[in-house]
Amino acid sequence: MKQTNCNQSNSWSSKKLRKSYLEFFKSYGHEIIPSASLLPDNDPTVLFTTAGMHPLVPYLLGEKHPLGRRLVDCQKCIRTDDIEEVGDETHLTFFEMLGNWSLGDYFKRESITMSYEFLTLELGIPKERLAVTVFEGDDSVPRDVETHHIWSSLGLRENQIFFYGRKENWWGPAGQTGPCGPDSEIFYDNGCNPCSDQCGPACNCGKYVEIWNNVFMEYKKEGNGTYTLLSQKNVDTGMGLERILAILNNKNSVFETDLFLPLIMKLEDLMGIKILNEINNMNSAEETMKQFRIIADHMRSITFLLADDKGIIPSNTEQGYILRRLIRRTLRLLKKCNINQNVLPEFAEIVILNNQEEYPELVRNRDFIFDQLKKEYHLFRKTLDSGLKKAEQFMRSLEGDRILSGDLAFKLYDTYGFPIELTIELAEEYGASVDLFEFNRKYKEHQEKSRVGAEGKFKGGLADQSERTARLHTATHLLNGALRIVLGNTVYQKGSNINADRLRFDFSFDRKLTEEELQKVEQIVNEAIDKDIPVICEELTTTEAKDQGAIGVFDHKYEQRVKVYTIQGYSKEICGGPHASKTSELKHFTILKEESSSAGVRRIKASIQED
Repeated sequence: MKQTNCNQSNSWSSKKLRKSYLEFFKSYGHEIIPSASLLPDNDPTVLFTTAGMHPLVPYLLGEKHPLGRRLVDCQKCIRTDDIEEVGDETHLTFFEMLGNWSLGDYFKRESITMSYEFLTLELGIPKERLAVTVFEGDDSVPRDVETHHIWSSLGLRENQIFFYGRKENWWGPAGQTGPCGPDSEIFYDNGCNPCSDQCGPACNCGKYVEIWNNVFMEYKKEGNGTYTLLSQKNVDTGMGLERILAILNNKNSVFETDLFLPLIMKLEDLMGIKILNEINNMNSAEETMKQFRIIADHMRSITFLLADDKGIIPSNTEQGYILRRLIRRTLRLLKKCNINQNVLPEFAEIVILNNQEEYPELVRNRDFIFDQLKKEYHLFRKTLDSGLKKAEQFMRSLEGDRILSGDLAFKLYDTYGFPIELTIELAEEYGASVDLFEFNRKYKEHQEKSRVGAEGKFKGGLADQSERTARLHTATHLLNGALRIVLGNTVYQKGSNINADRLRFDFSFDRKLTEEELQKVEQIVNEAIDKDIPVICEELTTTEAKDQGAIGVFDHKYEQRVKVYTIQGYSKEICGGPHASKTSELKHFTILKEESSSAGVRRIKASIQED
């Protein structure tokens, strides 16, 4: 992100920007909804909530939202696909997505006009600094002339409107079939000269910075590859809070905003330097500044993940693995900065203080955050010690040209958790070197295997609205109810994951279930199935839901409405669906496995009978 020349005053705080966005769309009839968990419910396609639209997929596919057809929020998100890019001006692992939605209500003109008004009137960005992209059309879907006309009617010149193909201006479907459509991305032109005659928003020279995307879901992709118009057309928009905040404050990077400065300043104090004073003369400080940025970014991610009410903890699998990787990467970078004491809780406290008003779970789970950070620090120190012993063993056995093979270097990394940077440093101490070419080949091979494995594993997802997944969703409610009958009302759901083959249900409990308990749980669920009980859906206020004994996460304001699904005698839960219409549709329920998920959390995998 290059320095802007925008005439904004340096007075935009993250709190002010969030409030301004939410209140603006509220004035246009949107209901403000709370941020969902960072761990998506019943979606095996992703590990984390990656965008504002993610928790709303069922409603974009036709489910009725209890708060209506116009929604707005600021959603917590985690993305790790660009983790190696973190440290530049814009890439982050944790970020906040400002979004507004129309669920079959307004469409292109209203959406574009509201976006334009917010940027130019509310934020004061000159319209001359905007550039937009529009879908150019192809053999399957025509050119989006309507969107082009709308932008022109708002005063954008032709040289501010760019047509691009599917790569830049098309969204979806989430799977092989389903809702999809063109989008119109909005960019900020920072005023520098174009890099060439072909320079435009699709160019990566830095002249254009993407700030907002308006997705128009107007088509359905059919199984035969053709596109038909949807009866319910939706709008899904997303704008990165951090990126627009940097632009409003004339900053070179997102790390110069109030979201990160307290963390950067803490690092300065610990190291006894003032790198922020050198921010415009980065030649001598560039590598240190990159390390500072990565530490600041990762500490936000770590703190918010640990604060999540679903109780994620560091582990060697799935979300826990990513969390552990972020913690260990942070500790390694702190070590490179000659900070060897455990300062993770100090950084977490800064994140908590800066965000506690908007995200009260940070305060609610403060002790848990600190406890996990202390445990991981000591575990990492032990890992380093064991890895160091093995690494020294490898170094002492080197002969001849004294080059540690990439295979052994990768073994240290993969098996012993020993960072490659430390392997290189140790090799230098022994007068040796590391075959980095071979190490990188092994590392990329490992990444590709993980990606392919994930694609095979994470199938289905929120976009899978098949009858079978709906029935499995209903089965989780019956399972939750049965567990509470057998084990007591202190049992609460800690997470669930559904694909077309099975359900996975995590719940709070501190010991392994006995065979008798598992048999009783299975029996209760099948008893409910045999009774052919209707699955009743009601829209209630959160107060009414609580008064009726519904269970679920009450993260809504008291006047807001929620969906409550009732299976009389067995379950009453707040949930977004989809569900079976009656219990007999599940046919038969079978527990496949019961195991530990994490400390104080057990996991059950189960399935239902095929049709």
